[in-house]
Amino acid sequence: MSADFGLTASGVPVSEADCRACSDPCEDGHGEYPPRFTVDMETQMLGSVRPFRRQIMVSTGTTDWDREITRTSGSLASYISGAHHKIAAAPSAVKSDVAPIPGIFNASDSTAIAILNGSHKTISDDHELETVLVFPDFMIVAGIPSSPQGAKMLWNSALDPRIPRILGSTPDETAFNTWVLPYSCVITLCSHKRRDNRCGISAPKLERVFTDSLHRRGWTVDTQIEHIIDPPLERFSGTSEQKDAHVIETLKTLQTAKKALILFNSHMGGHRYAGNCIVSYYINSFVPRAQMNE
Repeated sequence: MSADFGLTASGVPVSEADCRACSDPCEDGHGEYPPRFTVDMETQMLGSVRPFRRQIMVSTGTTDWDREITRTSGSLASYISGAHHKIAAAPSAVKSDVAPIPGIFNASDSTAIAILNGSHKTISDDHELETVLVFPDFMIVAGIPSSPQGAKMLWNSALDPRIPRILGSTPDETAFNTWVLPYSCVITLCSHKRRDNRCGISAPKLERVFTDSLHRRGWTVDTQIEHIIDPPLERFSGTSEQKDAHVIETLKTLQTAKKALILFNSHMGGHRYAGNCIVSYYINSFVPRAQMNE
């Protein structure tokens, strides 16, 4: 196996070049971290994350949350967690066509759902209805009530592991609106101070660095979901096969759009480390997937 642990073979961009040509510590005016801000730069994280079928981010419009977001009474995160445990999750009927690589899991091999809160505001006209981002599908689902019924409807239309690709809800199911995320990549930064104070310190610094670097390379960077003018998938006129092809073509087009969305999120969990950054982007494959590099 190559020195990149097989990441290149899985479509993860890897470079062995030094990240900077400046002095160490850097003298270019970057924000300093407190003296007690410790970071493990030695332990190998590859392969430490438990597999999950989908990861979702619930709109909250804030950057810090209760320590356990799925225990916050009345929150959509709590209702989704309850629905996930009540409804028997069957494995996906479609398996990945990507050869297994040590340390990298295929989302279709798991039925788990990773539930996060996000800093994005809902894009629903009714601000009482939430907006959920779904990875690796790279989808936005809007118009979700914060209720047990809303969580159940979301599960049936988007989160059930048996759904190979999210194509929007049907009229007899829900009144949700579903779109492809209109970005080339989504960068999520843990800012969950109540879980780890270091995340509350590092997230704003990382956001500035990512934004500056992307701007220098000609990228557009948003910190809230842009206004979407395209009709949702629920209004698509055509067969399921045509809708599927439309989604794939849209995702392919976005790969070269140089548009990034940067959001703060709650504790990621699923491993022994306090990982604080995920870069999600769509990679064309028979099975929808996105690499989430921590």
